[in-house]
Amino acid sequence: MSYDDAIAALSNDALKLVRDNFVIGLGSGRAATALVMSLANLIKIKRYSIAGVPTSLQIKQIAERERIPIIEADQIESIDIVFDGADQISDEGFVIKGGGGALLRENILFSLAKKVVVMADKTKFVKNLTWPVPVEIHPLARSSIIKKITDIGGKPKLRLLDRGYPFFTENGNIILDCDFGIIKNPKILTQKIKMMPGVVESGIFLRKPDIIYQANSSGKFKII
Repeated sequence: MSYDDAIAALSNDALKLVRDNFVIGLGSGRAATALVMSLANLIKIKRYSIAGVPTSLQIKQIAERERIPIIEADQIESIDIVFDGADQISDEGFVIKGGGGALLRENILFSLAKKVVVMADKTKFVKNLTWPVPVEIHPLARSSIIKKITDIGGKPKLRLLDRGYPFFTENGNIILDCDFGIIKNPKILTQKIKMMPGVVESGIFLRKPDIIYQANSSGKFKII
């Protein structure tokens, strides 16, 4: 048994929250991908009419391959439920996201959702957030934001591809991964970051999940 077994099991359990005619936010990452596969099977068995709202081109392609109808976030006013993963989750329920570069779209879906479900393996759970915070910024603001992040105690690093080129998001922006050490007040830090001209989004999500699934290496999971 492994984390993958637990993720497969919790994906099936999480789908108990899905109803016919739901609009569902499809997050990114290993757990969210597993859920999309399970969702496709549920739609076939139950003959549900479901629309999926993807957070990235990657998850959109998977959903299309599984024949899940797709709509975009700008076509709707709300989402019934969002299923997504996380890079790190604190005891208070704050999450850091953006490891895959889709933090802006993911945060938009969180804001539209009536219910947010986050799924992650046990290694992602911590007392206080310590993961480098992804900050999506406009390329023209790179130098100024690096200075401002440094001024508030962060250590920003431009995200690069394997060949050394800057990583660009699907929105045409770049990402600074900013190490703040132990983050004891995520809300205040996020407010400081988002006040900087040129910042598009912060990877600390202030909308806390309604339900959190924790996958364990034993192949089992628990709901927090």
